[in-house]
Formats: sequence, structure tokens, C-alpha cells
Amino acid sequence: MIFFWAFVVGGLISAVGQLMMDVGRLTPGHTTVTLVVAGAVLGGLGWYEPLIRFAGAGASVPITSFGYALTTGALEELKRHGWIGVITGMFEITSAGISAAIIFSFLAALVFRPKG
Repeated sequence: MIFFWAFVVGGLISAVGQLMMDVGRLTPGHTTVTLVVAGAVLGGLGWYEPLIRFAGAGASVPITSFGYALTTGALEELKRHGWIGVITGMFEITSAGISAAIIFSFLAALVFRPKG
């Protein structure tokens, strides 16, 4: 049943993003930022963690989980190190994913020729 709910929740998040672009006429950049901010707000309110427990990868894979991760890291480090922890916590918890994206993008750029 976990696969079903992961599919439904992930599909709903993706459908919302697609509707934002098709109906709302938002650019992909505006849509991405809106979904990241929505994940951050839901994470800050404590509503995203139950969604991840319920839907698993359906909630942890979409872009909304990046906003959730930023907020979670900032709040955890705020408790440990005070206000300076807000900034360091965001980088600490998301650095592996960002580093992987940069490294894999660089490697792909070495292997493939851009069309232009």
C-alpha cells in the first residue's frame, strides 16, 4: 500500500506543479521556487514530516522536499548553535545533494556535447 500512496502523493505534487505552469502560466522557474517555498512552509509548520511518513518517496523525492530539508536543517541548528546555526544548518543538511548535482552535471558536460 505504501507504493500506492507514494504514487498518489508524488503524482499530486507533480500535478500541482504542472497546473501552475499550464493554468497559472507560471514559468518553470517560478513553479520550482513556489514548490520549494511551499515545502519549506509546510516543514516549518511541522506538516511535511507526517506526509513523508505517510507517503515515503512520494513526498521525499519531489522538489518540495528540498524546501522541507532546508527548513529542517535550519531549525535543528538554530536549537544547537543559535541564529548562526540557521545559515549553517541549511548548508549542512543539503550539501550532499547539491554537491552531487554539481558533480554529476559537470561529468555530463564532459561526456555530452551541447547543442547550440
